[in-house]
Amino acid sequence: MRLIDELKVASRRSESRIEFLQGDLSQIPPKHEVDVLVVSAFPNDYLPTATSLIGALHQKGLSVSDLALSKEIDLRSTCSCWLSSEITEFYPGLRFKRILCFEPAARGRPPEVVGDIFRALTPCVAEKEIRSVAIPLVAAGDQTYPVSLMLPPLIEAAHRWLSVGLPVEVIKIVSFSDRSAELGTKVFAAIKARHKSLTASTSHQSSLSNHAEHQVFLSYCHKDKVAADTILAELQKNKVTVFFDTLSIDIGAAWQQKIFDALDSCRRLVALYSPDYVHSKVCQEEFNIAWARGRDESANIIFPIYWASAKLPTYMRMLNYIDCRECNQQNLRTATSKLLATISQVA
Repeated sequence: MRLIDELKVASRRSESRIEFLQGDLSQIPPKHEVDVLVVSAFPNDYLPTATSLIGALHQKGLSVSDLALSKEIDLRSTCSCWLSSEITEFYPGLRFKRILCFEPAARGRPPEVVGDIFRALTPCVAEKEIRSVAIPLVAAGDQTYPVSLMLPPLIEAAHRWLSVGLPVEVIKIVSFSDRSAELGTKVFAAIKARHKSLTASTSHQSSLSNHAEHQVFLSYCHKDKVAADTILAELQKNKVTVFFDTLSIDIGAAWQQKIFDALDSCRRLVALYSPDYVHSKVCQEEFNIAWARGRDESANIIFPIYWASAKLPTYMRMLNYIDCRECNQQNLRTATSKLLATISQVA
C-alpha cells in the first residue's frame, strides 16, 4: 500500500488529515494499520463475492457474516450501519480492530450516499475509541462510477466532518487499482489546492469577527413543530436570537451552507428528541455536527429536550436531557426556562 497524497484538516483545537492511497485493504502493512475498516453491503447480504472487499476479507479467513452475528453497536434502524466487536484473532494482512458495515435499506446514487457513511460513523466514534479509519474508493470498482464522480464527495464529506471536530486523526481513502489511483491523483491534488486557498480566506475572515449571529440553533423534526414553535416563541420573547429553518433561510439561498455556518457559531443546539427526530437524516446530521464541535471545544453545546419516547442511540441517551415525555407542555416550559439560564451563563 502506497501513500499518494494527503490533505491536512484543522479544527478549532486539533489537526487531522485525509490520506489518498493505492493498495489492497485486505493486505494492510503495519504502518497503515487502522482502528476501523469501512465495508458496504446490501442489507443482511454479506455474500463474499470474488471482486468485493467482503470477498477479499473472506479469503483471508475473516467472515463479515460471522461478525454480523455479534454486533457491538447496531444502528441499522437509524444510521444504516453496525459496528463489529473488536477482532482479537490475528489474520495475516488484516490490520484493523473493527469493521463498520454500511448497509442502507434504500440506496441513492453512490455520490449522494457517501455523506451517509460519515453520518453513520459519528455515533460509533462517540462510543468507541476510534482514531483512524480506512474507506475504499466506494462504487468506483464493480459499480463502475467514475473516480472523478466518487472521490470529490468522499473527500468533501471527510473534510467537513474533521473540520467540525470529529475526533478522528486520519481517514484513509484507498483505491484498489493502479488506474483509479492514477485518475484520483489529479482529482485529489485539485481539491487539496482549493481547500488551501479556502483556508487562507476563511482564516482572514474569522480574524475580523467571532460574533455569533444566532445564540440558539433549534434542531427538530417537522412533525414536532408545535413544540418547536413553543420554544421559539419563549426564546424570542426573551430577546434570544434563534436559527429556525423556516425563518432563517431565504428561498433560493444556499441553505446547507447557512445551516453549517449557524451550527458552527451557535451557543446552544436544542435537540428535540422524538421517534421522528432519531430517524431524520437532517436532524442526525445537525446533532452530529454539534456533538463533534462540542468534543473539539470541550464545551457543552447540545441541550436535549426529550419530547416523545424513542429508541435513542447511546450517544444521544448519555447526554443529560430535560424529560418532557410524553409531549408534556408544562415540562417543556420548564425546559425552556432552564435553557434561557444556560444561555445567560455563556453570554
